[in-house]
Amino acid sequence: MQHELNDAGGAKELAGYRLEAAKEDLAAAKNCLAQGFYRTANNRAYYAIFRSISACLALEFKSFKQHSQVMGAFNKDFVHTGIFPKEISKKINKAQEVRHASDYDDFYIIRIEEVREQISAAEEVVTMVEKYLREMRGLT
Repeated sequence: MQHELNDAGGAKELAGYRLEAAKEDLAAAKNCLAQGFYRTANNRAYYAIFRSISACLALEFKSFKQHSQVMGAFNKDFVHTGIFPKEISKKINKAQEVRHASDYDDFYIIRIEEVREQISAAEEVVTMVEKYLREMRGLT
């Protein structure tokens, strides 16, 4: 079910909040990696991505309850339109798959290289979204 946001000011505030939360999740992912908490690092890296793309959707007055809806709307509104490169969609999907396996599969074995790849993808998405929100949408 989609929820409507009420006004541009509220949408901008929500987008800024989500972007800051994404940066916090990214920092947490890096800290968890440094401490050897690989499953948690994967989780936080994914949520950095998820909150970033949710920030973009907030400015489009879109909010969703399910992660798959968020991913679909982001791809439709931002990737298929050429605002973000197609390669980013593949990284987002992989992050979602890895996070799901890492969180829910009891015997999922996490390799440090995989965690580093997830964090790198999260850094790329957060940076790309932050640049878009500042340059194209006037978010400060």
